[in-house]
Amino acid sequence: MCALVLLVAVAAVRLSSRSGLPSLLIYLGIGVAIGQDGLVGVVFDDAELTQVIGYAALVVILAEGGLGTKWREVKPALPVAAMLSTVGVAVSVGVTATGAHYLVGLDWKQSLIIGAVVSSTDAAAVFSVLRKVPLPSKLTGALEAESGFNDAPVVILVVAFSTTGPIEHWYVLVGEIALELAIGATIGLAVGLLGAYGLRHVALPASGLYPIAVLAIAVAAYAGGALAHGSGFLAVYLASLVMGNARLPHWPATRGFAEGLGWIAQIGMFVLLGLLVTPHELGDDIVPALVVGLILTAVARPVSVLVSTAPFRTPWQEKALLSWAGLRGAVPIVLATIPMVAEVPESQRLFNIVFVLVIVYTLVQGPTLPWLAKWLRLGDSELAADLGVESAPLERLSGHLLSLAIPKGSRMHGVEVSELRLPAGAAVTLIVRDGTSFVPGPTTVLRSGDELLVVATDPVRDAAERRLRAVSRGGKLADWLGTGGDDARPTESARRPGAPAIWPPWAWQRHRPRARAGARARGPADAGRTTAAGRKAGASRTADAGRGRGAATGPERPAHGATRSAGTAVGERHRDELDHSQDTP
Repeated sequence: MCALVLLVAVAAVRLSSRSGLPSLLIYLGIGVAIGQDGLVGVVFDDAELTQVIGYAALVVILAEGGLGTKWREVKPALPVAAMLSTVGVAVSVGVTATGAHYLVGLDWKQSLIIGAVVSSTDAAAVFSVLRKVPLPSKLTGALEAESGFNDAPVVILVVAFSTTGPIEHWYVLVGEIALELAIGATIGLAVGLLGAYGLRHVALPASGLYPIAVLAIAVAAYAGGALAHGSGFLAVYLASLVMGNARLPHWPATRGFAEGLGWIAQIGMFVLLGLLVTPHELGDDIVPALVVGLILTAVARPVSVLVSTAPFRTPWQEKALLSWAGLRGAVPIVLATIPMVAEVPESQRLFNIVFVLVIVYTLVQGPTLPWLAKWLRLGDSELAADLGVESAPLERLSGHLLSLAIPKGSRMHGVEVSELRLPAGAAVTLIVRDGTSFVPGPTTVLRSGDELLVVATDPVRDAAERRLRAVSRGGKLADWLGTGGDDARPTESARRPGAPAIWPPWAWQRHRPRARAGARARGPADAGRTTAAGRKAGASRTADAGRGRGAATGPERPAHGATRSAGTAVGERHRDELDHSQDTP
């Protein structure tokens, strides 16, 4: 039975990716379908077991999320994410609890519980509906970091509201939350750094042991944080974030293993939550769920975003998308089991309200997110399909084999292999087109749908991937026009008004000896400067090119002459294009 459910869930991922809906809805539907009101009629009502399994699944999901988070994307958005995860959560809890008390009729304790439960966002749900409309890296980093950070304070609040009486001094609770977050962050960073150091310096006998060790270290961070009365969830996320950006051995295998475990955790948790719910008992809670969800979506989330982003210069378009992108996922439903285990009055009703709220508003927000991103001009349909690069290490050769497929809409279509300008040490070795494999030449034109194999040495592996992604997004002139990948140059609009463009060098120029001290510089102060002793200012560039562009003396001329004599037609075209670009003011 379990194997059949797992196979159906895996097959459902395909439907989820095509429909644009988060996969959690399908998994919950599977659980409901095999539950007591479904086709199979499985009776399951153990809330305590569900909470234990849900916590374990959340640890795995947070670990997988941290391992897959790129620090360079999260770092610029870290202040905004931190505000959303702390101040934003507080505002959201207060506004939602007030609305639930006065409009739905819940007492203050129940209102605070449900306000805290639904204040946690799920970036996986957001990104699953935004696969075809990529967001700016700043927004992506903010949403991803917020989802990793806000689980910790929300769990603390739900436990506090569920297990204690009336809170007389709110500042005591705030101090406890701050202390637990600090302990969790300290332990998480320490465990992550020690774990990364150990894995880089201890040679394990088998490559398959590295993924197991990484996950074990992540779980140890959670356990250490919990035992120290800190936030275990924050500890596991930060420890995984550190290890995920530490260039560990056998990293592709580790990443694939963690991703597979993350899928299993999601499937098991959602199916179990679907089993726990009793559909025929949801009728009386639909209207309260819609009211609470409307307060959360239309009031609490926008207000929390406005307050959290007030110290920053955030454009209104980004604020609008952050407000609408606060999708709820697995965490609220799992947290709704805490008051059930604590035997809070009306806890079953709270669980039903949260269950209906998550389903209904995911159906409402999910399909409209791509449309909103396009309307706000935060997503570009032409750049919708990002380049997926898979990497397999060649340990004995100190290299990597990169595998990628050129998606539809990629600006890599029509680019020649030589125009990729991969760094020295990386080369396209094979192309698969329409089922036929062939070895490309420098002038081979790439097409959408092509599958490429790129071999790169270990030192240039990351640079090769960045360049491939840059060309996919911005074409062969990606670095020139500021439309590159993670290390893109500033665009024309970012330059000082009136200053000429400062073009980056071609790859073949980056690796040339820096002996041409007398060569013409690219800065505005050096424009038109000549290098020969007898050359006068204002000499034409055409004559300059005819005289060998610089007439270097000494050891410079042999190197320059050797380069020209060995240059191919591609190199000549690159130099001609560079001359033309430098002539342009």
